Amino acid sequence: MAKILCICLSSTIQRTVNFKEVKLTEVNRSTSYRMDASGKALNSARVLSQLDKNCVTAFCPVGEKNKELFLELAERDNLNINYVVIPGFTRECWTLLDNMLATTTELVVGEPDMDFDVASCEQNIIESIKMKLPETDAVLFAGSKPSYFTDNLVPEIAKLSLDSGKIFLADYHGKELLNTLKICTPSIIKINEIEFAQTFEPKAFSNGKVNEEILKTALKEKSRELDNIIIVTRGADSTYAAEKGKFIECEVEKVKPVNTTACGDSFSAGFIYEYMNTKDFNAGIKKGTWCASRNAELETPGAIR
Repeated sequence: MAKILCICLSSTIQRTVNFKEVKLTEVNRSTSYRMDASGKALNSARVLSQLDKNCVTAFCPVGEKNKELFLELAERDNLNINYVVIPGFTRECWTLLDNMLATTTELVVGEPDMDFDVASCEQNIIESIKMKLPETDAVLFAGSKPSYFTDNLVPEIAKLSLDSGKIFLADYHGKELLNTLKICTPSIIKINEIEFAQTFEPKAFSNGKVNEEILKTALKEKSRELDNIIIVTRGADSTYAAEKGKFIECEVEKVKPVNTTACGDSFSAGFIYEYMNTKDFNAGIKKGTWCASRNAELETPGAIR
């Protein structure tokens, strides 16, 4: 069974609040409330642990001010987390679920930039990851970095993983992905359609709409150019993917959504799990689709049961 390391530089305490109906400018009383250790790669790790509790380890920075709460939530979900402590708080996100409209609204509360020894902290992160790589077959890196980390950190982690012979799945976009591509090529890029357009082909997204034909062509060409796998998720629409230029499309399941937060993270988890254990690209896409659908049906972000 393949061993997967999930790396999250933006760890989060996720507070999910359920409402019968959300009315702006009025007092809204929740019907339920939960907290989870979260962040994109940690959501993926939660799904992976539910597929096979022994296949995944997670790594993240944790704020010293609320470290105990974060680790308590992680332990509750049996998440195997390695971490480095940084000053301040782990950030918080609030997810508002409106049952009347079946909508999910996420509020991300970023912590202010902090004055601390960033270079030393980044070195601790790199050294910690180096220690985990020998027992790892694949690395899933998801989410953006906090602004106080340098632009070199994400590309350095990607190159370190690839130079160590690991499959590297990059679930991030924009400047951080382009900086990574300057020095190495992720084995797999998982990205949503708007992120793909913003990063690689602005013509694919204009006037608030995605041009599917331009998107498909750009996806195939970029995958062929990079000689890798690129997966473009499209919410409730079919998933586009290309392996070294060979294009496939996978329909999504029609489900009654409860909480769509972390559907993309769940997809990444399902794909890397199946792909690493079968080396079957199509099977990986189907497994990712299945995990995303199960996550949408549940209240917990990054869960399939």
